[in-house]
Amino acid sequence: MDLSARTLNTLFAQLGLGASDEDIDRFIGQHRIEHDRELTAAEFWTVAQVAFLREALLDDADWVVLVDQLDTRLRS
Repeated sequence: MDLSARTLNTLFAQLGLGASDEDIDRFIGQHRIEHDRELTAAEFWTVAQVAFLREALLDDADWVVLVDQLDTRLRS
């Protein structure tokens, strides 16, 4: 069991994306989600990323807060 602290950086690493603060800011600067679209319906995710995000939202309290943070930042 992974007991390390999860951060937005670890979420990005889990998604297979660059995980530095700069990588995260760049990704969020380049990707936006309309307010009426679900996070997992955004066209820029891969199939594997969508599966992870859905699982995190449905089943994993450890990741859900970070996924919600990402969702909020992609809409700001």
